[in-house]
Amino acid sequence: MSTSKPIKVLIVAPVPPLIGGQTVQAQRLIEKFRDEPDIEVNLQPINPTFFPILQKIKYVRTALTSTRFIFDLLTKIPRYDVIHIFSASYFSFLLSPVPALVIAKLFGKKTLLNYRSGEADDHLTRSPRTVKLIRRFDRIIVPSGYLVDVFAKFGLKAETIFNFVDTDKYLFRRRDPLRPNFLSNRNFEKLYNVGCVLNAFAEIQKVHKDATLTVAGDGHEREKLENLAKDMRLENVRFIGRVSPDKMPDLLNEADIYLNTPNIDNMPNSIIEAFAAGTPVVTTDAGGIPYICKNEKTALLAKTGDCKEVARCALRLLEDQHLASNIIAAAHGECEKYSWESVRGDWIKTYRELAE
Repeated sequence: MSTSKPIKVLIVAPVPPLIGGQTVQAQRLIEKFRDEPDIEVNLQPINPTFFPILQKIKYVRTALTSTRFIFDLLTKIPRYDVIHIFSASYFSFLLSPVPALVIAKLFGKKTLLNYRSGEADDHLTRSPRTVKLIRRFDRIIVPSGYLVDVFAKFGLKAETIFNFVDTDKYLFRRRDPLRPNFLSNRNFEKLYNVGCVLNAFAEIQKVHKDATLTVAGDGHEREKLENLAKDMRLENVRFIGRVSPDKMPDLLNEADIYLNTPNIDNMPNSIIEAFAAGTPVVTTDAGGIPYICKNEKTALLAKTGDCKEVARCALRLLEDQHLASNIIAAAHGECEKYSWESVRGDWIKTYRELAE
């Protein structure tokens, strides 16, 4: 039993209805630290909800949310030892990490920037001021070696603590024989290039008429993607909308191959989840993906934007059960490094060092 005061950590991160890697990882951290007597964690949403009627008005929503966010930071930050700030890139960096940094410094609190965007290289190249702001944080934590390398290009020292997945929630299935049942689960935004999945699937259906594709997700390109599927006259394609994290184990269990075709990416949780479920991954080699997927070892990788190569990789898995089985086994073995047990100590050590 510890007799010292717990370290108080305020996590600043998005919450639903914003869905993405930041939201999922922040929720998982808070859930896990509830069982840690030496760490007291609380959440400050970057998108607090109130006055729901007014928040339906676009610009009014932004003004109200920003005002409430800053007010909450001013009242909460003084009560905490460490301010753990999740961050994406571009304009969202200005909306949430910057106000949290300024207010934390005002009260003399230690700050941790948890930067998670695959667009980091372009973001920092375009905005030298952002590089200067990032230097003001006491620690920079990123989820991949890829971002460590990107930050180093700008003279910024970042450390890696991997994303983690509750692997015990995923039913591991070996998939022998492998069936042509495919799954895509990325937001419908331009950088994730879900259209490439549809084009690859069109090639796959030329060989496997009975192939199926489940497309989970939502976003600005939904109508465009649904129209693309109709225009190509794809069979057995179903768009099921955004899926909550607790439903993903069942969705992955139903699928036999996971397709991922982003143009820009860092360390997608969905790939680690596929590893845990035994769903072999075919993915493009965007950004940080080669740091977590070894071609022909734990996944099959195609060049970014090469839809036909994605299709060839998928067909290769279906034609070579031995290769598929080896990839499934090796990928599942990788899951240990992405477990809570593997990252727990790193987070506790980081918080303690900052709180000293």
